[in-house]
Amino acid sequence: MIRVLHLVGSAFNDFYCDLSRFYAQDCLDATADATQYEFHIAYVTPDRLWRFPKSLDRDAIAAAEILTISEAVQVLIELKIDVMLPQMFCIAGMTSYRALFDLLSIPYVGNTPDLMALAANKARTKAIVSAAGVNVPEGEILRIGNFPKIATPAVVKPINADNSQGLGLVKNPSEYDKALKTAFSFSDEILVERYIELGREVRCGIVVEKGELICLPLEEYALNKNQPSIRRYEDKLKLDSDGELEAVAKGNEKSWIVDPSDPITARVWEAARTCHIALGCRHYSLFDFRIDTSDRPWFLEAGLYCSFAKKSVISEMARASGIPLEKLFQNAINNALSI
Repeated sequence: MIRVLHLVGSAFNDFYCDLSRFYAQDCLDATADATQYEFHIAYVTPDRLWRFPKSLDRDAIAAAEILTISEAVQVLIELKIDVMLPQMFCIAGMTSYRALFDLLSIPYVGNTPDLMALAANKARTKAIVSAAGVNVPEGEILRIGNFPKIATPAVVKPINADNSQGLGLVKNPSEYDKALKTAFSFSDEILVERYIELGREVRCGIVVEKGELICLPLEEYALNKNQPSIRRYEDKLKLDSDGELEAVAKGNEKSWIVDPSDPITARVWEAARTCHIALGCRHYSLFDFRIDTSDRPWFLEAGLYCSFAKKSVISEMARASGIPLEKLFQNAINNALSI
């Protein structure tokens, strides 16, 4: 029996707590197998206190004992956790909390804290994949008080925000002020990039199986090819009537799996493999690409995490390639344990 700890919550804010709980609950429901795994939950809140609830129901979380980090570490030791599955999406959750498990010598699924920190900085990630030969849009880093030199249309994004928070498309110079103000509300550094004409926009997932990089079928997103368009936050997540997060671009006309025989697939796979190797990814990786009108892939960003939920992009890609979630999850656990 493998003892698996789901590390859930956020040390930053309630939004990331809800996002983490949303995906983690889906994973718990989809991968529970009492013959193979004993699941435990650690829940971190923005005050950086810990709980070990029996479930991710709000009442169960509220009823769980509140612990300091030193008390939580003692619980982790007593539980004799075999492997941890990171479900935290804030910067601290992707870096320092993973590093804690390195210190405790508890293996975990996914990429290392230093790589997660690198990938959280869009400009630095771009620089590495560009040096490896992957196409990246021309861009510049701005701080408050600077004004862009990139000609419009251009894309403005906080340098370290996820889920398209603070993302803006500037169609003419008069729109820069508003877009900069929005982006700077999420980060003290922003990235301004040349807009890549559509084309298409796709994501490519890679899983590592017995040391081999397995490229998964691409997922494509519906965008208006007749006018400048980008995928915004509201295209990805929304609140339901109960105030819970739900995915928008899933199971409808907004996204679909690309037939692997599509000629663009081989080009994107080649670029994705290059990104994976250049960044030093392990276990799995996920990359966004913009495809221009000449069918050339342009790297946008890396999303180096997977919750192993049914709604996770890598899970959907794997399922389309004939890999059920149970096998995908088991392979990830085996990678972490080096089985």
